[in-house]
Amino acid sequence: MNPWLLRLWRFLARPLDLHLLALLGLLSLIGLVTLYSAIDESMTRWSGQLLNYGAALLCMWLVAQISPARIASLAVPLYVLGLLLLVGVALNGDVVNGARRWLHIGVTRIQPSELVKLATPMMIAWYLHRHQEFLKPVHFLTATLLLIAPLALVLRQPDLGTAMLIGAGGFYVLFLAGLRYRVITLLMLLAVAALPVLWSSMHDYQRRRVLTLLDPSQDPLGAGYHTIQAMIAVGSGGFTGKGWTNGTQSHLDFLPERHTDFIFAVFAEEFGMLGAGVMIGVIIAIVLRGLRIASHANGLFARLMAGSLALSFFTYAFVNIGMVIGILPVVGVPLPLVSYGGTSLVTMGLGFGILMSIHRHRSNLHAT
Repeated sequence: MNPWLLRLWRFLARPLDLHLLALLGLLSLIGLVTLYSAIDESMTRWSGQLLNYGAALLCMWLVAQISPARIASLAVPLYVLGLLLLVGVALNGDVVNGARRWLHIGVTRIQPSELVKLATPMMIAWYLHRHQEFLKPVHFLTATLLLIAPLALVLRQPDLGTAMLIGAGGFYVLFLAGLRYRVITLLMLLAVAALPVLWSSMHDYQRRRVLTLLDPSQDPLGAGYHTIQAMIAVGSGGFTGKGWTNGTQSHLDFLPERHTDFIFAVFAEEFGMLGAGVMIGVIIAIVLRGLRIASHANGLFARLMAGSLALSFFTYAFVNIGMVIGILPVVGVPLPLVSYGGTSLVTMGLGFGILMSIHRHRSNLHAT
């Protein structure tokens, strides 16, 4: 190899975990292949997604340069900024499809809940790290309140899917910090007891999604249409699939949102159970690599953040695939690194950049 190229590669790869990078690259490649079919081979949108991957990769590389201590110092300002932006959305956000989730900032429009996905677990991890010598129930209670504040603002938009992801990320930090099982059990019981209140406060379309989950056939051309068509696509793929770009449900326009929320159905129809197993295997490998980085992390903040990021990534994938195959309600959660979209990809890039930084500053320098 040319010495200059070798030096450039060493410079670019120095802050990165190459094992994790290879897995992320493989899943992204699967995403690009699937997207090409899902968008009817439109090079304009496909090249746009390439730019999104490039932006995500750049964000990941830049964040990987920053030490975990420096990242921890950004937790409070990012959390406060996230809350202020969510308040701005509540007061003056754009309403799209009945939900107020977007905010105009100058010449562009942003979705603050994406920032909050990272800022909330960062804030909780930073707070618990500060009190790690004498963690008491009051600290876990305060951390729970730090989670509830953005959660309530996102639920108000309403955005149940994003709220689930924010709640999961915050809960993983609490759990990894040593939240007692008795408290977790109590919280679960309280959650079950609160279901009637939650049901009465839900919007009509949210109730229909839950009822559709129980029986999609009760409204096959309305609320149940997405679930029914996605399950048909997944089932029709069989073991080996119908072949790349040969999916009938997607290319005959039966499958809605096939390039975003339901892209897994496109992949499963064209590559079958075998291909779906490979994709899920790559996702699990990414999660395990993230947990391994967490196990070698230096300091409580780094361990909590790495563990939360890895488990949150699993949650994103599980929720998306679960709603496609009909075991979870349709909540509009994209498949990470596969679904089309710039905001979600950049958020993923930032998250994996934090993981790369934690790996670079790990406590065991000989860990792989």
